[in-house]
Amino acid sequence: METLKMHSLDGVQRNIELIGELFPNAITEVKRNGKVEHAIDFDVLRQELSDSIVEGREERYQFTWPDKKKAMLAANAPITATLRPVVADSVGKDGTPGGFDSENLYIEGDNLEVLKLLQETYLGKVKMIYIDPPYNTGNDMLYDDNFTQTSAEYMENSGQLDKERNRLVTNPESNGRFHTDWLNMIFPRLRLAKSLLAEDGVVFISIDDGELDNLRKVCDEVFGSSNFVADLCVVNNLKGRNDKKYIARANERIVMYVKSQEYSEHGLSLGDDVLKEYKEEDSKGRYRLLELRKRGGQDTRKDRPNMYYSFYVNPETGDVSLERDATYSCEALPVKSNGVDGRWRWGKETALKNIQYLYGKIVGNKYNIYEKDYLEDTEGARRVRPKSVLGGAAYSTDVATKEYRALMGSIDFSNPKPVALLEDLVTYATNPHSNDIIMDFFSGSATTAHGMFLSNLVEAGNRRFVLVQLPEKCDQESEAYKAGYKNICEIGKERIRRAGRKIKEDAGLTAPADLDIGFRCLRLDESNMKPVYYTPDEVGQQDLFSLVDNVKEDRTPEDLLFQVMLDLGVLLSSTIEVKEIAGKKVFNVADGFLLACFDHDVTEETVKAIAQMKPYYAVFRDSSMANDSVATNFDQIFETYSPDTVRKVL
Repeated sequence: METLKMHSLDGVQRNIELIGELFPNAITEVKRNGKVEHAIDFDVLRQELSDSIVEGREERYQFTWPDKKKAMLAANAPITATLRPVVADSVGKDGTPGGFDSENLYIEGDNLEVLKLLQETYLGKVKMIYIDPPYNTGNDMLYDDNFTQTSAEYMENSGQLDKERNRLVTNPESNGRFHTDWLNMIFPRLRLAKSLLAEDGVVFISIDDGELDNLRKVCDEVFGSSNFVADLCVVNNLKGRNDKKYIARANERIVMYVKSQEYSEHGLSLGDDVLKEYKEEDSKGRYRLLELRKRGGQDTRKDRPNMYYSFYVNPETGDVSLERDATYSCEALPVKSNGVDGRWRWGKETALKNIQYLYGKIVGNKYNIYEKDYLEDTEGARRVRPKSVLGGAAYSTDVATKEYRALMGSIDFSNPKPVALLEDLVTYATNPHSNDIIMDFFSGSATTAHGMFLSNLVEAGNRRFVLVQLPEKCDQESEAYKAGYKNICEIGKERIRRAGRKIKEDAGLTAPADLDIGFRCLRLDESNMKPVYYTPDEVGQQDLFSLVDNVKEDRTPEDLLFQVMLDLGVLLSSTIEVKEIAGKKVFNVADGFLLACFDHDVTEETVKAIAQMKPYYAVFRDSSMANDSVATNFDQIFETYSPDTVRKVL
């Protein structure tokens, strides 16, 4: 049996493995602290990359700031924390309080640590990330990631880490590290987020003008400048705000990057104003007519001579051909109203391929050619791309605040995002029927969850969310605190509960039967394992009697299960069934993919029953066997009934 590592993915080790795949000759072995480890032979690697290496102080283009290298190390360093289930705060798929069958996740804790823990399980699985990080206005609270101390030293010395693992400090503009601190906060989080994105994934980041340039430079470095898509302008206050000199600001920004060029958008539904244009109908369905002659810039024959050619129209039916004959007898040319030769939008090859969608009719004294733009095709209703300027009443800050107050009453929250904005981003970027995962690791009031619920309702979708939020304390003078909500996580969870309930009530019988309006609540905490688990060599003989069990006393089997799922890369939203086998509690995860038993005094009867179920993984506690005979026969039982099962202990 193998022992589980029970810590987050080691980013440095993963990078060594990736380099080894490209340059196996650059991998060597070194001895550190008495152990032999893989390492990079940089002399060999430099030879392999000799034409590309920049030496010493040679001038080069780069974007840097104080502590950047330490921020990079912070993203790569593994941690031994875990996520513990909080069933009492969870909500079932159907909205049942305390239910734990939802595929949505709400995680409380420092997002840097949570993103590290999710590296194994959600690597390359997230379709869309949306975040609304601190804008660094001088009034925001920033995560204080101190890179000059070890994690333990920082926790002990800073006095800012409480029992809820809060690590927030103000960042006034007078701070000499004003931009540096913000960059050190956002950089490692984006590096970790990138690895979670699927190859066809996309990230949206809300920001204002203050750190826009720095954010673009960081994203260029993390995601690649070629994967920049747009700097979207969100008009959220038509009146304008007079909080800046000279200009009444009426907008915020959303920076959009893709993971790779494999990204393909799902698109937005057509608005009512556009739907009214689909007035025509034939055997293929409703359509509108779009003139084929090019309008606007570069619209003359001189600009594109190859897009000036003749169509021929059947005067009886309006059908179109590129060849003249007795049936198609009426010529149509792209001539402008002033008599100047124009051009078509399509070349001849495209026109021939799509000739069935063309229609000719007389306008004035000549024939015009139109494209039949159908409302639906083989893939469903037509969808459109959003414009680079996002506006409308539904996107305004005033509407967002009113929506929030209508749902949450006196539980105040500053500057919630508009639900329509998040609903549209989710709808545009994800497929409703592909179990796409949406992540928001600065979740705030949980607008992302609210927007996703609405998208799933409209499209009968099965998207899922992973929300992460630090339990930042509410101001004791706030109405939320007086109402009993001590931190932002409590507000966010309540927002999700109320939003899901209202959406389902408003939809009534029209709501999809499998609409998931719940969430599993998980909370970041220190590892379930005692220090002896990670550093057995440091335990003296005098400590052995107190460390017979390597699991902390206050941890439950459910706590252990979720740390095991993180370690083995099993989705935290997987189905979990609890069975009793020979008097022992056994967890069946993902329909038999993982079977785990953390009880003591496990007999051969339990081991045999688990082996006969042929799981991919079987996990037990190291000290769980009832006696030496069971431990001795353990591997033989699995070799007999399920030799391919991967057996692990903790």
